[in-house]
Amino acid sequence: MPEAIYPSMDDFYRDLGTTFSRAVRGFADAGCRYLQLDEVNLTYLCDPELRKQVTARGDDPDKLPMVYADMINAAISDIPDDMTISMHLCRGNFRSTFVASGGYEPVAEILFNTIKVHGYFMEYDTARAGGFEPLRFVPKGKTVVLGLVTTKTGQLESRDELKRRIEEASKYVDIDQLALSPQCGFASTEEGNLLAEEEQWAKLRMIVELADEVWGR
Repeated sequence: MPEAIYPSMDDFYRDLGTTFSRAVRGFADAGCRYLQLDEVNLTYLCDPELRKQVTARGDDPDKLPMVYADMINAAISDIPDDMTISMHLCRGNFRSTFVASGGYEPVAEILFNTIKVHGYFMEYDTARAGGFEPLRFVPKGKTVVLGLVTTKTGQLESRDELKRRIEEASKYVDIDQLALSPQCGFASTEEGNLLAEEEQWAKLRMIVELADEVWGR
């Protein structure tokens, strides 16, 4: 960002939050009542190597989560009372690849208790995302959608293993605040991921059936 335009990054983040707020309000005024934000910066701050890059460019990776939280809160500050905002935390998904690794611990408390979204779609399909311990910060009234089913390969996950992982996550947050989904989209770009269309549908069918088994009571 040219310093001639923004001598202070605080002003840049303030204006960015205001600009996004107008866009979000535009969706609301058009009738939208569910909006999902795709967030990568917070998950990149969970990766030790990417944190080093942030430090090398002169930023503080310990302070940026609050900067991002304030900007996101500004972006959703003018929504109607009946509008739901969720956030997908992405580590990269281009053609079945990824960019970042690392558990959610470095950002968890701010993520769940400062950012005012209603729900979180969280990647948990591999060990790259770490354990479920950061979910202990999730307050009552918020939903965490566990992305336990990968979109990067066509191999169908074991139902028993998915149930076990849901049960493990429920040790840190009430199971009625949990849900199940793929870890990301099946095609973040037109090239798609490295799996067949029928493999995608098989995963989606399994998710619906398993969710009905676990939460359909």
